[in-house]
Amino acid sequence: MSNTALLQINDLSCIRDDRVLFEHLSLSLDGGQMLLVEGRNGSGKTSLLRILTGLKLADAGDIFWQGQSITRLGADYYEAVNYVGHHDGIKRELTCLENLRLVQAMGKPAPIELDDALEQVLLYRYGDTPVGNLSAGQKRRLALARLLVTESKLWILDEPFTSLDKKSMDYFQGVFEQHIQNQGMVVMTSHHEMVMPGPSLKRLNLSE
Repeated sequence: MSNTALLQINDLSCIRDDRVLFEHLSLSLDGGQMLLVEGRNGSGKTSLLRILTGLKLADAGDIFWQGQSITRLGADYYEAVNYVGHHDGIKRELTCLENLRLVQAMGKPAPIELDDALEQVLLYRYGDTPVGNLSAGQKRRLALARLLVTESKLWILDEPFTSLDKKSMDYFQGVFEQHIQNQGMVVMTSHHEMVMPGPSLKRLNLSE
């Protein structure tokens, strides 16, 4: 294992329904890097992301954050993580603003006005609108707005571009790039091609 990488995956294995999705997986990631997890459907991409968030336990191996196992760090690790899953993870009975307030209450608030965050994701006029009335693309933009309103080092994103039009995809790719430039980290799955400058982008194909 590296002595310097912030995130270290050591000999990780995952089994589902008696089928090995991946095993003996080891890699490291540091500030200013993105890991793009690739592979065919059923190869374990979402399972790996959920293991990295601590929502799912690996069948073998360990994950280290700043040299310490995330199972021992607990809340100290979770505070460093911002997770947007394949599902939007937003409360449909609440308004857009109420959802963002809830996200901030559960994490470390970023120094940004919530109205400004909604404006950046093209939802300014929908602050008082119940989420259940939004389109799929609007719900996805709201889910990703949590990246703007909370502070965390490690972003874990499962197909973040789902339901987004090209304008929104370009905007959020810019958000990801800015996070990397600020020495943040991103681990994500995506069917869309990612282009990052220099050595910032690392790839992991679970089908190989």
